[in-house]
Order: sequence, then C-alpha cells, then structure tokens
Amino acid sequence: MHKQIYINMSVKDLPRSKAFFSSLGYSFEPKFSNDKGVCMILGENLYAMLLVEEFFASFTTKPVSDAREQTEVLIALPCDSREHVDSLIAKAKAAGATVPTEPQDQGFMYDCGFHDLDGHGWGLFYMVPEGECK
Repeated sequence: MHKQIYINMSVKDLPRSKAFFSSLGYSFEPKFSNDKGVCMILGENLYAMLLVEEFFASFTTKPVSDAREQTEVLIALPCDSREHVDSLIAKAKAAGATVPTEPQDQGFMYDCGFHDLDGHGWGLFYMVPEGECK
C-alpha cells in the first residue's frame, strides 16, 4: 500500500504558521520548502504541507474553505503517552491555538485536540497498550 502521506493545508501567514508548529517541536524539510509552502515533518514518512492560501488554491477547482468557519478535516496523531498529549496541548495553547474541549479519558484511549492558527483541527491521542486498560 502507501509508504508516505503528505497532508496539504492552506495557511494565511506562512512564517507565523511555521513559528507556531516549531514551538510544538516540529521540524521542516528544506528541500520541499520555499516561500509558498513548507514541509512539516510529523513523523517517519508523515508530512504536512503548509501552503499559502493562493498556492493551495492552485491545486483545486473548488473554493478553499476557511477552517476557522468550517471543518474541512480532522487530523489525528498518536502520541507516546498521556503526558505527551498534555505537553503538546499546552505548547499549542501557549502558541495561540484554541483548545475546544478538555482531555477525554476513555479508558483505552486518552485524547485532546486543538485548532491551529488557521483553524485546522488536530487531535492528539494515546492508545493504552492492550491489557493495561482501566
């Protein structure tokens, strides 16, 4: 099947978005980055392309949604622990993200999410190893 994923997202202010995600600890792949977009490394073979809105629009014939007004997609990323979830949420909030709900402990999974500066929804979760569920 697939060996990589690239999520393309529109952003209004590329330097501001790059600074936001840098403050969460993410890095960027220079060979896929320029003044129209940056390639954020989410993990091994997992990338998010943060593209300025005008450039992003050139890839579609449909209108570009305003993620602050409509939900376009929810991106869910696994974390190594509950503390990792909480740490990223705290960093995102400190960098200007909104956190619409409190963390949820479902027994088998702990999760929380945030909306980045452009309104994109990011979910962070920790799956409790089997046999360790409450």
